[in-house]
Amino acid sequence: MKTYSELKKLKTFEERFRYLQENSAVGAETFGFDRYANQQLYRSKKWKDVRDKVIIRDGACDLGVEGREIPRNAIIHHLNPITMEQIINRDPIIFDPDNLITVSHRTHNAIHYGNEDQLLKGPVERKQGDTCPWKAS
Repeated sequence: MKTYSELKKLKTFEERFRYLQENSAVGAETFGFDRYANQQLYRSKKWKDVRDKVIIRDGACDLGVEGREIPRNAIIHHLNPITMEQIINRDPIIFDPDNLITVSHRTHNAIHYGNEDQLLKGPVERKQGDTCPWKAS
């Protein structure tokens, strides 16, 4: 079982991404006709309260990595997929911050369906003259 406690020991964005990567198939069923249940969950006050606490804990940063701020529409990702039974029974694991992490939409999709090529790359370290090739020494 994946945990935030373990995830936060990984320092880089790439290490955290690899820890969470699922390699699911695009179009794989996610609750199918029962999707109403997870939508009810995500609209509940209890979820919204936990969501806000996780975003604050993670500094509104993608995978909780400083310097990767998410300007809007942060997603809270369950480190371990949840089931319909857990939703119906309001299993505490659904609301456990140790099972949750803040991610951007792009990172969320890459965790489920993609690879590192889909991720935004970190800032490039600039050097004097790198934007003017004729001035580079």
